[in-house]
Amino acid sequence: MSETPDALFESLLTSLTPIARGKVRDIYDVDEKHMLIVTTDRLSAFDVVLPTAIPGKGRVLTNLSNFWFARTGHLIPNHLTAIPLAQVLPDADERNIVEGRAIVVRKLKPLPIEAIVRGYIVGSGWKEYQKQGTVCGIQLPEGLRQADKLPEPIFTPSTKAEVGDHDENISYEKAVELIGTELAEQVRDISIAIYKEAAEYALERGIIIADTKFEFGLDEEDNLVLIDEVLTPDSSRFWPADSYEPGCSPPSFDKQFVREYLETLDWDKTPPGPELPAEIANKTGEKYAEALHGLAGE
Repeated sequence: MSETPDALFESLLTSLTPIARGKVRDIYDVDEKHMLIVTTDRLSAFDVVLPTAIPGKGRVLTNLSNFWFARTGHLIPNHLTAIPLAQVLPDADERNIVEGRAIVVRKLKPLPIEAIVRGYIVGSGWKEYQKQGTVCGIQLPEGLRQADKLPEPIFTPSTKAEVGDHDENISYEKAVELIGTELAEQVRDISIAIYKEAAEYALERGIIIADTKFEFGLDEEDNLVLIDEVLTPDSSRFWPADSYEPGCSPPSFDKQFVREYLETLDWDKTPPGPELPAEIANKTGEKYAEALHGLAGE
């Protein structure tokens, strides 16, 4: 694995018990009601974790998620707690490793679906539309161009894949089968509401949110709670509004930059992923930082 002095590939804390290591996040047990989530600088592309860390990426994702959690609190509760990092990591050396990229959250029961909202037609949705005029089975108007804004945002859920597997788009009906009618409606409606409000805010700051992914959990009273990350360059497609032009895939503030580089390689998109050149890793880190600065002013 490739790591620079400014990048953290994995956290390896010893004072807490590890629960899981995801594509990007390391999760540790705090107590029966809380856990610590550390957002590393790992990057996954095409569902493969690359061996090269992106400097500063984890801090950007953490700060931007916290910003959006605060902005969407009036719409839905989230998993954040007010427990300070020093309380769960009293050792200063360990704390310094994850400062700015670690949060103490409530333990919740995660839903088995990811909630994807698309406001523009691009990526896998564009490919499907070209073939059959639909996105995830939803019929769309004829004559749309790549990257066109949709008449209304659409909700296109997917399954949650294990590390190394691919998420799969599913129909709304399948989501109902998995989580029930009432919960599926709630997830759909709140996802679209968050997206609309965030997209309007971002556009005022020169950033188009083309699409995004949310994750939700249930608390002990079965209330819906927003979890994981929110409206980051990892979970969303961000485009600079000043260079947006339908008919092509716009430049982005997200990991599309890495995907486009990987497409130039002779790589079959299965593990192990290729090392990234330093210039690609650093440029990607700069793009993440641009998104944070543009949206949160940091």
